[in-house]
Amino acid sequence: MIARLRRALDARAEALRALWAIPAGRLALTAVGVIAAATALGLFVLWPGDGAVAGSSPGADARGAEVVAVGTDGCRPELGPGCRTLRIELDGRASTATFAGDALTPLPEPGARIRVVPAVPVGAGEGATPPWVFLDYDRRAPLLLLSLLFAVVIVVLARRRGLLALIGLGASLALLATFVVPAILDGRPPIAVALVGALAILLVTLALAHGASSMTLAAIIGSACTLVLTALLATLAVDAVQLTGLVSEQAFVLRVASDGEIEPQGLLLAGMVIGALGVLDDVTVSQASVVAALRRAAPSMPARTLYAEALRVGRDHLAATVNTLALAYAGAALPILLVFSTVGTSLGDAVNREIVAQEVTALLVGSIGLACAVPLTTAVAVALARRVPTELLGDAHAGHAH
Repeated sequence: MIARLRRALDARAEALRALWAIPAGRLALTAVGVIAAATALGLFVLWPGDGAVAGSSPGADARGAEVVAVGTDGCRPELGPGCRTLRIELDGRASTATFAGDALTPLPEPGARIRVVPAVPVGAGEGATPPWVFLDYDRRAPLLLLSLLFAVVIVVLARRRGLLALIGLGASLALLATFVVPAILDGRPPIAVALVGALAILLVTLALAHGASSMTLAAIIGSACTLVLTALLATLAVDAVQLTGLVSEQAFVLRVASDGEIEPQGLLLAGMVIGALGVLDDVTVSQASVVAALRRAAPSMPARTLYAEALRVGRDHLAATVNTLALAYAGAALPILLVFSTVGTSLGDAVNREIVAQEVTALLVGSIGLACAVPLTTAVAVALARRVPTELLGDAHAGHAH
């Protein structure tokens, strides 16, 4: 395995040297180098300080437990008629926890795995108050098994490229957890943090999953330009539609907890940029791969024809991707629209409400960004494909098209 990895790294280094020897390849590598340098500078400037994640939450002291039995003794009157006392096993010892009767959470049954937190003392003379409070069900084990199944399926079906994609996914999640979230909590501008974080994720994932080729360079350049365009468009759209970002309960809580240092509108913008990245690399890699495939199949094809044929495939891919985006955002907004329908609100008025309007705005901004990515990436890929040898175009199976 180590020898194979060393050979793969040597092959990528050789491909980069070959690209550097060609004027068009040198120009593309320089452009990607500038993007990488700007991203590194952004990470350095915006990196959160040591005290970025301040404060604590009720879940900070959560512990795992198993429900043994359910009763009603020990419940305080103010918790309401739905209160139950859970007899639990915690760290091998018997204890009790209060379940407050949340209408949105089903009552745990014996044998259920749950998460509990220490109860807040209520003073003397209150009776035998359980020392723990029910927080939520413990879902970590099934989620871990599902994640392992996902990883096995990807590696078995995609093999080495799937393994590299999983490593890239891990790096993306690490960047979100160590940079994007802490930097926003530390008061850095959310839109700048999201843009820098998205560029860093883009560089890592594309380089890992698709190797060193002119088409990878084209995908990186097209994606980076589209991300910047999406960030600018999102800023203009949020101002034009007059979105505050305060309709989300989480954004409101963050604003209060940070004493106003975290701007909800900035969080909304950051979410649009990160959301656009989720499908952007798929579109740009596919377009670059289509250009490479056409170039290998017909080396003498003129640049104009190559661009037109690749763009024809890109339009089909774009139509499918935009439909996917629209359905995803419609699904997210469906419960809200149903609530408005039950009180007799018209569709026009429902869409006008900020909680729906921000979903519509995110959909439109993301779709416009994707639409711009197709011709832009195709143009860069064609310019490179016509000027580099076919062996430097990349793996013939690196991308896909719809």
